[in-house]
Amino acid sequence: MTLAHEPFFSGTPRRALARIASTARPAAFPDGHRLFDEGGAADRFWILQEGAVVIDLQVPGRGAVVIETLGPGDVLGWSWLHAPYRWRFGACARTPVRAIEFDAPLLRALCAVDPAMAYELSRRFTEIIVDRLQATRMRLPDLYAHPAEQR
Repeated sequence: MTLAHEPFFSGTPRRALARIASTARPAAFPDGHRLFDEGGAADRFWILQEGAVVIDLQVPGRGAVVIETLGPGDVLGWSWLHAPYRWRFGACARTPVRAIEFDAPLLRALCAVDPAMAYELSRRFTEIIVDRLQATRMRLPDLYAHPAEQR
């Protein structure tokens, strides 16, 4: 699978890109499909190519509250990178989705033998983690200002 055209991998050395690509496969999800739930085993991540996915957070008394909406070019899933490998949020397809899916345990094994690739992936995913946490932080005041609202 060719990943060189994906912005997330821009500048990644060819050898590392080939290793990462060996963990990838095409994936598709219908509208409304639940990709994962908060607390579940995080064993995949995706680069979205078409469609929209919402990231949600379980809020006591409110249920799932949308934190962010992702679209083409966005990376979905970072919890696979850090033990205990459990999803910190949930995700649901809002439209039909086409994506590239990555096998996280296999990718972690490849990272164990290629520290430079591991560092590069960690650096890139850290940016995503910071962005998602910032989106959550920005959404929280709105949640408490409108307590009766759900999704």
